[in-house]
Amino acid sequence: MTKEELAKFDGCDGRAAYVAVSGVIYDVSSSPLWKDGQHEGTHQAGQDLTAELKLAPHVRTLVERFPVIGQIENPAGTDKEAATGMPLLSIIIFAFVALLMIVTYLI
Repeated sequence: MTKEELAKFDGCDGRAAYVAVSGVIYDVSSSPLWKDGQHEGTHQAGQDLTAELKLAPHVRTLVERFPVIGQIENPAGTDKEAATGMPLLSIIIFAFVALLMIVTYLI
């Protein structure tokens, strides 16, 4: 499913409520916390919520309990996060911290 197709499942007017996280699409329609496609007044169904989930007060496994509908298509192949499961910035920060630890140990 493309992101444009995902946007049609916004939970409004009786439509199903789907959200994507790291390329996987989940059906959150059955959750009372996603009434009318809105979650906590800040998140709308029909979107990729990968970045927002990183700031959420709950863990990712909570979303993973919902039925899987499919995956987001990535025709351009440029979405590093979907390909690796980890954002590029996190990888760079991890490598920098590891380097600092090695240098500190050698000094």
